[in-house]
Order: sequence, then C-alpha cells, then structure tokens
Amino acid sequence: MSDNVVTPLRRGNGTVQVIAVVNQKGGVGKTTTAINLATALAAVGRQVLLIDLDPQGNASTGLGIDRESRTHSIYDVISGDITVDEATFETAIPGLCLIPSTVDLVGAELELVDVSRRSTRLSDALDAARRTGQLYRYDYVIIDCPPSLTLLTLNALVAAGSILVPLQCEFFALEGLSMLLQTVRRVKVNFNPDLEIFGVVLTMFDRRNNLSHQVAADVRGVLGNKVFETVIPRNVRLSEAPSHGKPALLYDFKCPGSQAYIQLAKEIIRREKPRQAA
Repeated sequence: MSDNVVTPLRRGNGTVQVIAVVNQKGGVGKTTTAINLATALAAVGRQVLLIDLDPQGNASTGLGIDRESRTHSIYDVISGDITVDEATFETAIPGLCLIPSTVDLVGAELELVDVSRRSTRLSDALDAARRTGQLYRYDYVIIDCPPSLTLLTLNALVAAGSILVPLQCEFFALEGLSMLLQTVRRVKVNFNPDLEIFGVVLTMFDRRNNLSHQVAADVRGVLGNKVFETVIPRNVRLSEAPSHGKPALLYDFKCPGSQAYIQLAKEIIRREKPRQAA
C-alpha cells in the first residue's frame, strides 16, 4: 500500500467501517461520543473495536481499563512491535473490544517524525490485521482522536473511511468545523482519496437555550443531511459516567444521554445499509 492509497477493510461480504471521531477543539464531547457510540453499536448487535488514539487515555479509563492493566496499547501497534489483535482488550460490554492508550503515546509524534510512512502507521497496522483475518469479526472500528490536528490525528484520517464530527452547540462551532473540513480536503488530496464526512453530531444541546437551536439551524443550513437527526443533550449522567469507569449506557441506560446514543447508533446503521449493499 502506497502513501496515497488506502486499502478497504473487508468483513465477509461487507465492509469493516472505520470511523474516526475527530474535532480539533477539546471539550466538545468527542471521547464521550466515541465511548457511548461504540457501546450503543454493540448494544444493538454490532461487533465493535474502539481504538483510543488520544494520549490522555480517557476512552480507556471510561471503559474501565485502568492504567496498570494496559500492558499493551495503540502505541505498541503504531510502533510496529505488536499486532492489532495482540493489543486488543475485551471490555465489560459484549461485542465491544478496545485498544487502549498509554502515556507512551505522548512521545509517539516525536518518534514518528523520522520514521518512514509516518502518516500511514495506523493504516498499515489495520491493513495487516485485515490480511490476517483479525478484523473480520468487527463491523465497526471507531478511532477516538486527540483534540488537535496532530500526526496522530493524521494517522487516524489516513486509516479511516469516514469521519464523525461531534460539534458542541456553541457560538464558534462553525468556525472550528471549517478548519477541520479544510484538513479533511488536504488529507483526501495527499493521502486518502476515499475519506468521507460520515456525519456531524450535535452535542451538549440545551433545548432551553436559544443559542443551541440557532447553532443547530446554522450547521444544518451549511451541511444539510450530513448532520445527524439525533442530537446529544447536555446531560449530567453523561459527565458522571467516566468517573465510574463505565459508559453512560451502563451507568444509567434510561438517562436522556444514553438514549440519544442508542438512537445515533441506529441512525448510523441505517445510513450504512445502502453502502454495504453496493
């Protein structure tokens, strides 16, 4: 595989959907979305691999994998020391596996600077896992990216078939989104011509706040049906769940935030059906 060609990841007669959850702005619900979307997809019967590519490791902590237990991590995978399968942990959620992050990932960017194919390390690892059949059990690979446009994020964008953008309903939302879309266009031209925007999910939506409604209307006016119908409400249970080492769907399945992620998972599956049948 060359630097500008990405091999599709196949699962049986279908495709392993590789989705990068990305936003260069922190505090928008990116990791919350990655954790709970992955859990929701597993809850509705899909097999999911979540890759924690954020050096902060919050997705790993939020799924109950403590730092002492992370004997292997995504750092070891992109360094070429172990395979995707060797780095994978089973979680407490049936159907959901995790490749965790460790503090070693902090130095990965400096180490990758002089490495050949530095932007395709994750893509190469996933492609190797496809060739050996390690990915065939998964329907989705979801990558939780760092909250910045770094070399790690570039690796995710090169490896992914599409991106999902959590967008907080706030005043500067569209400005940050514009910067991200420019990056996606550059990645398409130089590395991954098949990269698509799968969708934008509005997060921290407060129905009592006029600004939330205005931002939602503005984003839908610009991106149309690229914006998911499902919106994620501002919900205290979503914020509390990570401190208990659980996704919100296990912490409080009936809370509005959990139910929103279930609806988002179903909407994603509906959008995937035409692509899988093609």
